[in-house]
Amino acid sequence: MNAPAPSQDRIFSELDHARISRLARQHMAPDGTPPVILDIFDEGELLAPRDMPADVVTMYAQVVADDAQGNKVEVALCYPPDADPAQGRYSVMSPIGAGLLGRRVGETAAWTNPDGTQASLRIRSLRFQPEASGNYTM
Repeated sequence: MNAPAPSQDRIFSELDHARISRLARQHMAPDGTPPVILDIFDEGELLAPRDMPADVVTMYAQVVADDAQGNKVEVALCYPPDADPAQGRYSVMSPIGAGLLGRRVGETAAWTNPDGTQASLRIRSLRFQPEASGNYTM
């Protein structure tokens, strides 16, 4: 899981896509604008959970990455009720969560923070990915 990925196309689990799409419809902006997370699904392909490559960031993946300053960081991707940034658990609805989902080891995830600043993480490895562990419904 440490080899660089050959492309920047994202890959999404069909299950993650269905759950996130349903969740996003519940988090529409007051003006009816859908959450940014829905836009990322246009950037890649959908795969059955059993077909998911082991180097793709999926829901509940634990990511080891380098920030823009080269510092090692560990983050886990989760749904909003489980989010706790102080513990390294980020919601898929957050900018960092949307930036990471579907990216592969070796790729750089980039996003815009709510304050307008740009941020990125270069994905080193995945400490855990549910699908790689045989958990196709997490």
